[in-house]
Amino acid sequence: MVEAELSKGPLDGVVVADFSRVLAGPYATMLLGDLGAEIIKVEAPVGDETRSWKPPFYGDDATYYLSINRNKRSVVLDLGDDGDLERAKELIRRADVMIENHKPGSLGKFGLDYSSVKEINPEIIYASITGFGVEGVGATLPGYDLMVQAMSGLMSLTGDPDGEPMRAGVAVIDVMTGLHCVIGILSALYARDRGVSERREGQWVSVSLLASALSGMVNQTGANAIAGVVPFRMGNAHPSLYPYEPLAAKDQKIVIAVGNSGQFEKFVREIGAPWLSTDDRFKDNNGRNVNRDELKKILEEYLAAKTAREWFDILTKVGVPAGPINTVDGGVAFAEEIGVSPKVEVSYKGEMISTIRNPVTFTKTKPTYRSGPPLLGEHSDEIKAWLDGPRAPLQ
Repeated sequence: MVEAELSKGPLDGVVVADFSRVLAGPYATMLLGDLGAEIIKVEAPVGDETRSWKPPFYGDDATYYLSINRNKRSVVLDLGDDGDLERAKELIRRADVMIENHKPGSLGKFGLDYSSVKEINPEIIYASITGFGVEGVGATLPGYDLMVQAMSGLMSLTGDPDGEPMRAGVAVIDVMTGLHCVIGILSALYARDRGVSERREGQWVSVSLLASALSGMVNQTGANAIAGVVPFRMGNAHPSLYPYEPLAAKDQKIVIAVGNSGQFEKFVREIGAPWLSTDDRFKDNNGRNVNRDELKKILEEYLAAKTAREWFDILTKVGVPAGPINTVDGGVAFAEEIGVSPKVEVSYKGEMISTIRNPVTFTKTKPTYRSGPPLLGEHSDEIKAWLDGPRAPLQ
């Protein structure tokens, strides 16, 4: 039984001073905003770079920016201006969290580095996102997702075995880093508010693109750390499981993701080749890996009898993981078909636009979608008036 939902998110009352731009930081703060936090997006007069990252467009606006900035208020503050710098510090005094992804050390000239900020607000959670760490040689390197996909080894694992290394089709390291940043912020808030230290103190949370990439490659970096293995590109194949890749059906390829011998037995039974599960070459996972080229040829002969969608319907009914390779619109449509409801509408420029829903669900508290992405400086007047006035909750 689903319990009654509350109208406010779990982070209602948490104020976040968002000094981040581009992807990892704004993605993190959008997630926090979905969970109820008040996000004050501090922008330089030129605005967040992603405002100009187009095409694709929605009207004259970049869909890139629109996809990661809902549930925020935008205030333009020129940190080179004494009045605006003081407002930035006043925002920090009133905030629970500050997040930034500037080059390490660059905020120090404004007195907005962690050592200065903790003097302004000892309770603040100060979160930094960097490319390669906050100190040492790495701190001087610019951090971009493509660079880190290359330098972490991820590109060496992506692409056809005989082709060149490829970047993933999404800035996956930026996204992983944003998620790790959220985990760090929530953990630090919990530690502060449950009184882990003698005083109600904040702390500095730092996460880098490189560390996130190495952590996020889990089994591949784990194999290197544990056994000295240097993984290599295998296209869409899996290094440890078979069949676990796209296989040709009658009309197109279908992904088959067999994770154990019980699933393999069901799979070959449904395609009309039950003998494969008792064949000494294929009856266990090790044998299927050793003989994968031979097994692939046999499987595709049987799969050619039906379309990918027909096999999807047949195999999933008996618990065999399988699915056609969709385009992005097909993936969204499939989610709608099975009731996942991936889209949520928010207001933008007086009309409603669709964005992708926060994936977390709750039985009581819930994500909320209070506003669409802000225009540059859309809330400057109200935020500055709030910061220039007496301490009070932001309405």
